Amino acid sequence: MELNIALLKGDGIGPEIVDSAVEVLYKIGEKFGHKFNFTPYLIGGCAIDATGEPLPKETVVGCLASDSVLLGAVGGPKWDTLPGNMRPEKALLGIRAAMELYTNLRPAKLYPALKGDSPLRPDIVDNGFDIMIVRELTGGIYFGDRGYREGKYGEEAYDTECYSRMEIERIARAAFEAAQKRNKNVISIDKANVLESSRLWRKTVHEIAAEYPDVTCTDMLVDNAAMQLVKNPSQFDVIVTSNMFGDILSDEASQITGSIGMLASASLGATKRGLYEPIHGSAPDIAGKNLANPIATVLSAAMMLKYSFGLMDEAQCIEDAVDAVLEDGIRTADIAHGVDAIGTKEITAEILKRI
Repeated sequence: MELNIALLKGDGIGPEIVDSAVEVLYKIGEKFGHKFNFTPYLIGGCAIDATGEPLPKETVVGCLASDSVLLGAVGGPKWDTLPGNMRPEKALLGIRAAMELYTNLRPAKLYPALKGDSPLRPDIVDNGFDIMIVRELTGGIYFGDRGYREGKYGEEAYDTECYSRMEIERIARAAFEAAQKRNKNVISIDKANVLESSRLWRKTVHEIAAEYPDVTCTDMLVDNAAMQLVKNPSQFDVIVTSNMFGDILSDEASQITGSIGMLASASLGATKRGLYEPIHGSAPDIAGKNLANPIATVLSAAMMLKYSFGLMDEAQCIEDAVDAVLEDGIRTADIAHGVDAIGTKEITAEILKRI
C-alpha cells in the first residue's frame, strides 16, 4: 500500500515529535511492505512567521489532497499578543473545518507500567484501563445560537444546545464502529433526565445501536459518568457523547492516566482522511532540547493506521512496541519519577528496536 501523509509539524516541540512518528512509520513500512510519502506544510506560528497567516491556503490544499494528516502542536508566547483571528490556535479550527471533521477520538489509557503515575488509588487502577471517548466535534452548545438580551433580572447571556438527528446518527455510528475494533461496548453519556436535546440524543443512539447487534449499548447521565471515571474507570470501553460533555470528560480522563505526554487523538469526518495529533501543547520551554516525550504522537500515527487505513496489525505493532518500552522501564523526563530519563531521540530508537 502507498499512502500520502501531510505533516503539520507546527511550533515548539512539534517538529521533534512528528519526526519521531515519521521514523516509526518508515519502520512499519519496511516491516509490512508499505510506502509512506510525507509532505510537510506550515501551520500555526511558523506559518505566521513565513506567510503572515496561521493557515496558508497551500496547507489546506495539501491536507485535502493527502490520504491523512499528522499534526504536532501549535502556539507559543512569541505569538500571544496577536489578535484572536491571527493566533496560531486559529489554524486548528480552520483545518478541522476545511477537512469537515466532526468526530473526535480521545483514548485515555493507563499502562500498567505507569499505574503509579495515576492520581487514583492503587486498588482502582491496579489493572490499568483503556477508554476511547468519541466526542461530537461540530455541534451542540458551542455552535448554537448565543447572545445577550434583557431578562427577568436585567441583562443576561444565553447559549443554545441544539442537535439534529443527523448529527447524532453520524457520531453514534462512529462510536459503534470504534467499539467493533475494541471490546464491543458503548456507553452513551447524556443528561436525558433534564435536557430535551439529550432525550433526542438517547433515542437516536439506541436506534443506531440496532444496526450493530454485536455491540452492547447502555446509557449514563453525565454527572454520574464524571464520578464513575474516578471511581471505576475500567468499566468503560467506548464513551460517546456531545461536544460540551466530551470536552469536559475527555480532559478528566486524560488526567487520571497520569501523563498527557502519552495520549493521542484523532479527528475524523465522512471520509477516511483524518487529522491525528497528541493532546498536549507545544511546550516551547523544552523545544529543541531533546526532552519531549514523542509517544503521544507515535500513538497518534498508530491511530491513523487503524482508523484511516484499516491497517490493524501495523497499528498493533506500534502499540506493542510502546508497551514493551514502558515495561522495560525506559522513560522520558515527564514519566521518569525516580528512574533515569532519556531523550526524544533515544526513546524513539528504543521503540524502533521493538518493531
